[in-house]
Amino acid sequence: MPELPEVETVKRSLTPFLRGAQIKNVEIFFPGIIKEPEPALFKEKIKDKMIIEIKRRGKYLLFSLNEDLTMVIHLRMTGQLTICSRDLPINKHTHLVFELDSEKELRFTDVRKFGLVYLVPTGRWEGIKGLFNLGFEPLAEDFTFAVFAELINNKQGKLKPFLLDQRKVAGIGNIYADEILFEAKLHPQREIKTLTSEEIKTLFLSLRAKLEESIKHRGTSKRDFVDGRGEKGNFQEKLQVYGRGGEACNRCGNTLRRIVVAGRGTVFCPHCQKN
Repeated sequence: MPELPEVETVKRSLTPFLRGAQIKNVEIFFPGIIKEPEPALFKEKIKDKMIIEIKRRGKYLLFSLNEDLTMVIHLRMTGQLTICSRDLPINKHTHLVFELDSEKELRFTDVRKFGLVYLVPTGRWEGIKGLFNLGFEPLAEDFTFAVFAELINNKQGKLKPFLLDQRKVAGIGNIYADEILFEAKLHPQREIKTLTSEEIKTLFLSLRAKLEESIKHRGTSKRDFVDGRGEKGNFQEKLQVYGRGGEACNRCGNTLRRIVVAGRGTVFCPHCQKN
């Protein structure tokens, strides 16, 4: 699933093509991807709307339109949102095609059909539960160490489930939870209440650093992820633990171990990340 760095990469790669563009029409090949309003009304309401800007909130893309509307898209597991020439053949897994006044098209392709699309009044996220309940944006200026410390101090539970909880910190998924914890030298099953002040500070800095580093390298393309131009990211070449169970730790040379935490495959170094 695309996580914060991948969704941010899509946003940045699409913005030069879409800011100020007008949606002339939309072709809907799989109506089930549209969650609100019903597909016929979606098609009617979005026609001739102008894209003012693209924002990101956690793993969601928010297309600000005129007339105080926002199109909200969640790529979920395998969603791809790409800008294409109109003469490019349409992939069999393409479910939405937005015709633009620039003679280009914005296409939503999703092999698994798990993606979500909404068209709602701007700011009215109540019907989009995942978006409405999102926690702090981890790269925002107001997400300071003091805010993070108050969020995590003396909480019950283990570290990795905390990082994956979108109601606390938005946008972190399985890839970056593993990478952040390795960077911070913290075990994914460490009890939060046992963390020292110094460890909390290290975790906060690691969290920011790993997300920023991945954005710099345009996200992780382990399987399906591509940016808005259809190009893969490069951060998979920088991964220290995710997907590397059984391989040697780049830090100490010991064998990386794979376990399951909170129902998610988890890779860590038992030497560098002692519990």
